[in-house]
Amino acid sequence: MEVVFAHCAGLDVHKKTVVACVFVSNPQGEIQRLVKTFPTTLAGLEALAAWLSGLGVTHVAMESTGVYWKPVFNVLTPHFEAWIVNARDIKQVPGRKTDVKDAEWIAQLMRHGLLKRSFIPDVAQRDLRDLTRYRTRLIGERSSASNRLQKILEDANIKLSSVASNIQGVSARAMLAALIEGETDVTKLADLARRRLRSKIPELEAALAGRIREHHRFMWREILYHLDELNERLATLDAQIRQLTAPYESIIERLDAIPGIDRRTAEVILAEIGPNVTPFPTAQHLASWACLCPGNNISGNKRRSGKTRHGQNWLRTALVEAAWAASRTKDTYLSSQFHRLRARRGDKRAAVAVAHSILIVVYHLLAKPEAVFHELGGDYFLKRNAEQEERRAIRKLTALGFTVTLTPAAAPVPS
Repeated sequence: MEVVFAHCAGLDVHKKTVVACVFVSNPQGEIQRLVKTFPTTLAGLEALAAWLSGLGVTHVAMESTGVYWKPVFNVLTPHFEAWIVNARDIKQVPGRKTDVKDAEWIAQLMRHGLLKRSFIPDVAQRDLRDLTRYRTRLIGERSSASNRLQKILEDANIKLSSVASNIQGVSARAMLAALIEGETDVTKLADLARRRLRSKIPELEAALAGRIREHHRFMWREILYHLDELNERLATLDAQIRQLTAPYESIIERLDAIPGIDRRTAEVILAEIGPNVTPFPTAQHLASWACLCPGNNISGNKRRSGKTRHGQNWLRTALVEAAWAASRTKDTYLSSQFHRLRARRGDKRAAVAVAHSILIVVYHLLAKPEAVFHELGGDYFLKRNAEQEERRAIRKLTALGFTVTLTPAAAPVPS
């Protein structure tokens, strides 16, 4: 087999140690295998870099094991071309697995050019990823705390959420604060409603009558403190993310024009993909990397399940959420696509398909700085093949017992 990288190493990375395997050719053409284990402390990784440099190594490959590859990658990147490889692509033969054999196997695959390099963004983008991913976690935690608050309200026979759509709103928070302080007069509690909620005062009086114990007040107080703290942390993260994304404000504005995408989703897209799509040759490559394209599973000329792969959870999740939001928009192409697919494929598959379409649009907006989003309209699928839609409509009316005669509508007179 042809040797692609003559001076390369394979690393088997663990939390405390990293096993390095290097193949060295002597003047007689014989290949010598050198294996050494190093600790993953900074001093140990610097010793690893010095050892590899002394052997003339130019390329280093390691599998993406959790977060343990990151300190190794940070130390080796300035000295070598470090490759992070998907563990699925370098799976060892079952029953022959040791740390040394794993490192040797990675080195052999790397030496013969049988590995595929994973996309690792630069430091600035990795920092932005940390912030957006942490913010996503906090948003999920805030949702959990809000659900927990709702459970305690139900336990106290308080049906506030049946009347107020947002129990975190100004009116609901004022009522909760009064309940915590010991107020039990439902008339006074309902009178705390603001704006449109004041039209529902009779319903509020009925909903705020409950069996409240001191335990409920304690739980409400603690959960509201937790929610306030989470909101404060999220505001701090939003400010820091806005500061880091300031140079790409024009990109965020163009992404924000896509139905279903708001500023936070645009920031997640920018953090996960980057300000340009040069690592991805085509939009299809990006969709495959984001695990938003159908899988290839054909055997015996029969297509089996084409479900999407599991992988890039952060970008995939954000785009699927954007797809659900786009499905609720009015007179848009994405909403029309969702409802068109939903009828025969179901809600979830339709959402994934719309997320794929959004990602394709994102790719072209990032690939061409001068490009802007152009809405095709909710009637795009009807106009795409008008004759087919006409025949379908006639067929349905005929099946219902009608005789159909079509007369073209007069063209509108310009004003």
